[in-house]
Amino acid sequence: MNGSLPTREVEKPWGREDLPAPFHSPVGRRIGEIWFEPPPELPELLVKYIFTSEKLSVQVHPSDEQLPGHGKEECWLVVDAEPNASLGIGFHEPLGRDALREAAIHGQIEQLLEWHSVRPGDFFFIPAGTVHAIGAGVSLIEVQQNSDITYRLYDYGRPRELHLDEAVVVARGEPYDEKLRRWVPPRGSAALVDGPLFRLNQVEGAPGNALAALYGSNPLLVIPREGPVHIAGREITTGGCGLALDIGEVEFASSGVCLLAQPCGP
Repeated sequence: MNGSLPTREVEKPWGREDLPAPFHSPVGRRIGEIWFEPPPELPELLVKYIFTSEKLSVQVHPSDEQLPGHGKEECWLVVDAEPNASLGIGFHEPLGRDALREAAIHGQIEQLLEWHSVRPGDFFFIPAGTVHAIGAGVSLIEVQQNSDITYRLYDYGRPRELHLDEAVVVARGEPYDEKLRRWVPPRGSAALVDGPLFRLNQVEGAPGNALAALYGSNPLLVIPREGPVHIAGREITTGGCGLALDIGEVEFASSGVCLLAQPCGP
C-alpha cells in the first residue's frame, strides 16, 4: 500500500542513546539503525538511517554475480557529522587476499583503510566488494540493495562472528575511486546514482518532465530531507520514507527537498 513505510529501530553496540531530531531515543537503548520496511511492491531496496557513537565493523558485501540474489551495493548521504568524523572506504595501497586476511587477523586492517573526513552533504557510492567501515559520530541515510549478507573482517574485539573466508574471496583490496564521491548541497536537484541496479535523485520542488518520465509509472521510494511530501494525500515528513506506486501520486512542496529511489529495470 502506498504511503508511509513502517519503521524498525535496531539496537547496535555502536549505536546512540541520543538520536538527532526528528528521531526520539528510547530510554536506555542504543539505536544504531532505523529501517524502513521494504514493501511488497518494492522489495529490492532498503532505506536506513544509521547513527554511530563508535566505529562499525570493517566489512564487505558480495555482488549479485558472486552470490546470486544476495548482492549488496549501497550508498551513503551524510546528514550530520561530529568534528573529525570519518568513513573508512578502500585502502591506501593495493592489498592481495593473503595480506588482507593477515591484516584482518592481526588488527592492522583498520590502519590500512583510507579514512575519509566527512561533513553533512558528503555522498559516497559503495560498490559490492568495497571494504568499508563507518566511523564514530556520523548520521547518514543509506540506500541499498535489500540483502542481509555482510561479511565482517574486523570488529575491534567485539564478540561477534567474523567471516574471513567469505570476505577475502569477494573483497577488492584496492583504493576507493574518488569519482564515486561527491558533495550534495542541502538544496537543489542532483542525480546521485544512475544504475545499473538502482537510481537515486535529490529533487527540490517537483521534478522536471525528463526526470518524472524516467521514474514513470513504476513504484518508487520518497525520502523527505526538508519539508513534507504527500503521497496519494498522505503526508510523509522529514525522518520518514514513503512508497508511491508511481510518481504521479507524489505531491511535492515547492520549497521541499527529497530523495527519490527506484530499482532499475533488467
